[in-house]
Amino acid sequence: MNNRKENMSDNNNYDYNGVELDFEKDQQKIAENTDLGALSIHVEKIMDLDKQLEHQENIMKELKNQRDKISSETIPAILAEQGLQSLKLADGTVLEVNKKYSCTLPKDPQKKASAYQWLRDQGLGDIIKNEVAVTFGKGEDDKAKQLLDLAVGNGYEPNQREKVEPMTLKALYRERVESGLDMPSDFFHLFVKDETKMKR
Repeated sequence: MNNRKENMSDNNNYDYNGVELDFEKDQQKIAENTDLGALSIHVEKIMDLDKQLEHQENIMKELKNQRDKISSETIPAILAEQGLQSLKLADGTVLEVNKKYSCTLPKDPQKKASAYQWLRDQGLGDIIKNEVAVTFGKGEDDKAKQLLDLAVGNGYEPNQREKVEPMTLKALYRERVESGLDMPSDFFHLFVKDETKMKR
């Protein structure tokens, strides 16, 4: 590694390994050699494009909200009034209303632990994946090897983390709701809504 000496004087000059740097003077040179008018145009262009992007993103968000409302509320309500769940239109398009389920684990560690415990209490612990890992300190290499040998000898590969696959959890929630059962909203993020599918 090279030894470097950097000294700063009161006039914003730096001494870098014997080479004096004057930031103010260097910045002035850069400004003198730069077409500030052209630079300003490009900066304004970026700012204008940022505004346009933000506006378009807001438009997309509103369009998605409108589509979601028609798909999950308007069309299902019209079909329900006729006692229908699906309908074939004159152009051959088939409308079909299905339930969309969502069930996710909370990010809060305590609530997540409660969710895992609830699954185990319901006899559903099999859907929980367990990864086990142990951290050893300095001077504990022998202990680490002993535990590793023990785990491997019993057919396990050490690592530790609990998780449930999102699709598995969603499928479980759907199955329980369709069976007349529920899941505690205190431990899981849950929602069910209608969704219109169009097949052409």
